[in-house]
Amino acid sequence: MKGHIVESVLPESIAGELGIERGDRLLGIRTPEERTGAYTEAVASEGEETAEAGFMEITDVFDYQYMIQNTYIELLIEKPQGEQWLLEVEKEPDEDLGIVFENGLMDEYRHCRNQCVFCFIDQMPPGMRETLYFKDDDSRLSFLQGNYVTLTNMSDDDMKRICRYRLSPINISFHTMNPELRCRMLNNRFAGEALKKVDILHEAGIRMNGQIVLCKGLNDGKELEYSIEKLMGYIPELESVSVVPVGLTKYREGLYPLEAFTKKDAIRVIDTIEGYQRDCFARYGIHFVHASDEWYILADREMPEEGRYDGYLQLENGVGMLRLLTEEFEDALERQGSSAAQDGKGGVEQDKKPGQCELAIATGWLAYPYLQKMADRMMEKYTGLCIYVYPVTNYFFGEKITVSGLLTGQDLLTQLKDKDLGRCLLLPENMLRSGEDIFLDDMRVRDLEKALQVPINIVKSSGYDFVEKIVNCYFCH
Repeated sequence: MKGHIVESVLPESIAGELGIERGDRLLGIRTPEERTGAYTEAVASEGEETAEAGFMEITDVFDYQYMIQNTYIELLIEKPQGEQWLLEVEKEPDEDLGIVFENGLMDEYRHCRNQCVFCFIDQMPPGMRETLYFKDDDSRLSFLQGNYVTLTNMSDDDMKRICRYRLSPINISFHTMNPELRCRMLNNRFAGEALKKVDILHEAGIRMNGQIVLCKGLNDGKELEYSIEKLMGYIPELESVSVVPVGLTKYREGLYPLEAFTKKDAIRVIDTIEGYQRDCFARYGIHFVHASDEWYILADREMPEEGRYDGYLQLENGVGMLRLLTEEFEDALERQGSSAAQDGKGGVEQDKKPGQCELAIATGWLAYPYLQKMADRMMEKYTGLCIYVYPVTNYFFGEKITVSGLLTGQDLLTQLKDKDLGRCLLLPENMLRSGEDIFLDDMRVRDLEKALQVPINIVKSSGYDFVEKIVNCYFCH
């Protein structure tokens, strides 16, 4: 058994109590049924079984997560010196062991085999860190991190395990339901055939979410209508589908000639989607298909009301982010007023002197109008509060990229260095690599702070955190 090396053990966890430590290796897991010989042929085919012990070797995180759902399991652990421990575990079904492995996937990451005409990674400039050029198309990452997969890299074995383990939701990049067109768009002759796997997931009752990256002249218009109608046939297992415009950087030399959508195009897309929303809601009680926020901004239309987002199932695709941000902001601002009144601080604003608290916010052009309105509301409420909101143009990837999540440290530095930033600068957390303080171009937050000579506060993607950060700054100064 090859096993999986333990990187760390969470404090006060089951693994910690059992004496599992960094550097140990998990060789296998078994349940009472496996120990007594009732180890089924179906499961045995998924992992290598030791001759006498009946331990199942954990192939990847799919196997691990499935096995630890049992209330009683036995772990085979190998210490760095070669000593093997047999550990018995009694636990709640949803209780984690607290083990962090060196490889979170517990297997090699699967590289995307497609050459999509709209692939954003193909539009990246040279010289960036190597990990940014890796194209993943791994169904396990869909389950763990919400990544979208095309199904072209999913084996029959993967399909069986997803259905057997009841892993969901699976997020699928459909792009089109026309098999021939899908082959052309993904530059993969098996891309159309891969759509049949959706039928397997649907019949097995696996929950799914989908996305369509819309490319002008390819999968829009009648093709989009055809795709939506076909996808409606998978309701309710397919819970939602987002439609997002293709992102085009300035690094497209030699790539498929794609055009940016116009305001007229955006209006047409929204009208199409909203028509299907009405139909779906009347028939199924859900709106199902959703246009990303970019379409509404390009079309110069108001964002849909909160109820039309069906619980914000597609936030990661930019569907409803601005509506949710606005709703949270309004609620947070109202709560601030209520808290001040309850605490006897209703007149605090009058105690502040004009100009006493100045701060700045930097964002992409997409969200700028919304953040400016929110800043105006804050300044109306708090006397002496001055907020500068700066939209930052994306010169690194190209001016057509307007989301804040793709802004780099160098663009922020170049465009903010001569601006009035007040006593602190607020930046959204989506500008940073997940869990780190580093921008896409490898500039660190502390380096930007030093260059701009102003403290930087990172704001979560939440209207509540937005208000809290500003109010804290206001009352601390």
